[in-house]
Amino acid sequence: MKRYCLALDLKNDPQLIAEYEKYHQEVWPEIRQSISGSGIENMEIYRVMNRLFMIMEVNDTFSAEKKAAADAANPKVQEWEALMWKYQQALPIAKPGEKWIVMDKIFSLNA
Repeated sequence: MKRYCLALDLKNDPQLIAEYEKYHQEVWPEIRQSISGSGIENMEIYRVMNRLFMIMEVNDTFSAEKKAAADAANPKVQEWEALMWKYQQALPIAKPGEKWIVMDKIFSLNA
């Protein structure tokens, strides 16, 4: 199983951050299905202040390109992404339209 770690920032507003967390306590069923149907076996999001850190564990069927294409064709995913963008802000290094940035692994205790 492969693991991806990604980062993204939230707008630094306590009320918006609280709303964002509430949405993630009740993620829409269509979004859960989109995630699990793409080969993502587990996904966790952590937060410190306004920085988010996502861990995705994926199986051999997962393809970031296929997931992006499926998401672009899914109106419910597009609705969710538009809603989440109210709370999110791109990292300074992000390209236009880019949200979550894949992080580089720099250490492993067991490697």
